[in-house]
Amino acid sequence: MKSETKSLWAIHISVLLFGFAGLFGKWVLLPAQLIVFGRVFFAAFFLFIYILIGKKSFRLASLHDYFTLLVAGILLAFHWFTFFYSIQISSVAIGILGVSTFSIFSALLEALFFREKFCYKNLIPAFLSVVGIYIILPEFSLKNDVSFGLFLAIISGFTFAIISFLNRKQVQMYSGSLVAFYQDLSATLVLIPLLFFVDLKINLLEIGQLALLGGIFTAIAHTLFISGLSKIKVHKASVVANMEPVYGILFAFFLLNERPDKSVLLGGSIIVGMAFWVSLRKTI
Repeated sequence: MKSETKSLWAIHISVLLFGFAGLFGKWVLLPAQLIVFGRVFFAAFFLFIYILIGKKSFRLASLHDYFTLLVAGILLAFHWFTFFYSIQISSVAIGILGVSTFSIFSALLEALFFREKFCYKNLIPAFLSVVGIYIILPEFSLKNDVSFGLFLAIISGFTFAIISFLNRKQVQMYSGSLVAFYQDLSATLVLIPLLFFVDLKINLLEIGQLALLGGIFTAIAHTLFISGLSKIKVHKASVVANMEPVYGILFAFFLLNERPDKSVLLGGSIIVGMAFWVSLRKTI
């Protein structure tokens, strides 16, 4: 299997796992800060064990790299907090759909981050994916929780685009698991002060849920996505990531009994079409 194809599969699998992760925002009845803390804590813990067992080095080449991953970890904590809080005050669909604006942000910013010539063709699948998202989006008022939830999710999508650019640079030198470990560790440390402002009452079931969220749907998913960026450009990965709302809506249908209407099916078809178009093209 060619390295680019392998990276593309890693992106697809990670997006599938991320699509499922949104459901924990409804299942885990804890404050968003505590959910995110549990997610990154367990992710960092499992990645630490994985790197330790593999006898791989934890050392980075420079202080600049440590600082870059610290910044990425802070952004990651903010990204996941706004994502889960958006879901808690609105719905799984709103949260996932808002985050999907990540694709348009990445298409606009990639040339700036990597000093590459801007290719206007990159905007075509991104804009068409946004059209699909718009079709799916339910009607809302700017004064209710749905609109605020959507706003938070879009901010979450913007921060994820920036994180992905930082990851694309780091993954050229380090493994995806090492990059994910330092980001999750940094996010864990950043979130500790916020725990003093929330109710820390938690039971064994909720700890198990957070361990599952952190292990499979964060440590593995995050590592796969970062690893995929070694050969796949961010704008291409971002359009594949637009399949996340489709996965999320399907999971919500079967597990939360949320039934999609015709607009969801139409918009989802556009998103899936754009994701596969980008995936099957050799260049974009």
